[in-house]
Amino acid sequence: MNAGRGIVWSWALFLPLAVFLLLMMSSAQVYAEVPNAVPPKGDHKGEDVPQPIEFPHDIHAKINEINCMYCHTYARRSKVAGIPPTSKCMGCHSVIATDKPRIQKLTEYWEKREPPPWNKVHDVPDYVHFTHEKHLKRFVFDNEELPVERVSEVCAFCHGEVKNMTVAHKVKPLTMGFCVRCHEANKGPSDCWKCHK
Repeated sequence: MNAGRGIVWSWALFLPLAVFLLLMMSSAQVYAEVPNAVPPKGDHKGEDVPQPIEFPHDIHAKINEINCMYCHTYARRSKVAGIPPTSKCMGCHSVIATDKPRIQKLTEYWEKREPPPWNKVHDVPDYVHFTHEKHLKRFVFDNEELPVERVSEVCAFCHGEVKNMTVAHKVKPLTMGFCVRCHEANKGPSDCWKCHK
């Protein structure tokens, strides 16, 4: 009888600890998968930036598994990631989901030959020189252990899990301290002039 109670008490003590450890591992799992990289630490509660169309990143990036760089084509070769031209959106949406209000609104912009007036969400001051190209080169293209299909895991370092969002909102601070910690952890340059031109 006493041996049975000991087993019950062991489980009673072990189970909450096991649940806690699993929760901790699952919250850290997003970044644990990026080989040869240490994600920057820091979170931010940003205000929602209103957009002309509520763009569903979750449907495109998570459900349909569209690579971030398919829409943000400039990211791999320039400073900015770029907003896709309306023609790229209409390449699919001239036939897909045409009955949806979002797509009907997009089509209105297309027919007027106007791009939707998107509002910037992830911005840094003008005196900060950030380039997507160099960061993608370091963490994706020069990282032999990370297939390019998993680029969203690297994008999440600074943009958060956009594939789980509809309209993107700022969840990382993008402050100097945030960037410096990342450079220190990943052996990035420490010369002030690399980021401040």
